[in-house]
Amino acid sequence: MFGLGRRGGGVGAAGGGDPWKGRLAFGAVVLVAAYFAVQLVITLQTLWLLIFGAVVVAVILRALADPIVRWFKAPDPLAVFLSLLIVVAVLAGVLTLFGAQIVEQVAALSAVVPQGWAQVQSWIQAQPYAGQLFEQLQGLGDRAGQALQVAQRFALSFASGVTTLVLVVVAGVFLAIKPAKSREGLLALAPMQHRPRLREVLDSCGHALKGWLKAQLFSMVLVGTLTGVGLAVIGVPSALGLGLLTGLAQFVPIVGPIVSTVPAVLVGATQGWETALMTLALYVVVSQLESNFITPMVQKNVANLPVVLGIFAVVGIGTLFGPLGVLFATPLALVLHTLVTMLYRQDVLKDPDARAPGQR
Repeated sequence: MFGLGRRGGGVGAAGGGDPWKGRLAFGAVVLVAAYFAVQLVITLQTLWLLIFGAVVVAVILRALADPIVRWFKAPDPLAVFLSLLIVVAVLAGVLTLFGAQIVEQVAALSAVVPQGWAQVQSWIQAQPYAGQLFEQLQGLGDRAGQALQVAQRFALSFASGVTTLVLVVVAGVFLAIKPAKSREGLLALAPMQHRPRLREVLDSCGHALKGWLKAQLFSMVLVGTLTGVGLAVIGVPSALGLGLLTGLAQFVPIVGPIVSTVPAVLVGATQGWETALMTLALYVVVSQLESNFITPMVQKNVANLPVVLGIFAVVGIGTLFGPLGVLFATPLALVLHTLVTMLYRQDVLKDPDARAPGQR
């Protein structure tokens, strides 16, 4: 009986304990778990971006495979394989037709750009009261040289990451073959009552990415073509290489077009200040056409991201994840924008005017 009394007294003591101790213990566990979760995200940041890159590859392949499935009743694996062949065939055709010219002109840019910078410096020196400005530009040139060295190191790192790129493409192919299976595997981690809504959210994210990529590809091709043709008409050397650079830079909205303007103006400066000014005017005109006509036309019925969000996405995600973050900043921001709109504005705030990109 003595032992039974001791056991009962222990239970009573536990039941009458201080509830704040339990809350503090629970809070400590949550903080520790949150800390390790953040560390896991930071440590594996490259992995998360590569996974997102595989998703982007899968979206591209599905955009090509869906019409094949719909028109020819082909099974998904065959349709995805044919889509991959189409992409490879297009790239191979471009390299076959223009590969030698592209390589030659891109290689020539490395020699022409420094000449353009030297020409700009000589113009500045020839102007009165330009000594202080020249010193500032000289410092800018030193920083530009440092930036070029960083860019060269980044290019070497990118070249050494071909294996990683292949892995991303392979993962994207498998995701594209059975996208619904991958989606349902992710939804299996959520409670049953929330799965229909989360399924709708994930589908909207996929539609937003697909629409944005289609519009962006069209914009890249059109802007690159207009720029290359315009530079050739003006008489700027390496017009094809500069047009290709401008088209590729269009994948990163706002920042990409601005960055691609600098080497074009420097190359134009080798032909005289009139050519440099005409080159700058060409980029301004093409930029205005892109922002006021091309983009609204191609994105009329597809997902679009507010300009302000795009700017902060490139700066913020690029700061967090580096060059790879800049590359995927806009599509990642588009997905986050869709998630916030549907899960917070629609479900929590009950905002009747909230409509997410890609939502049907």
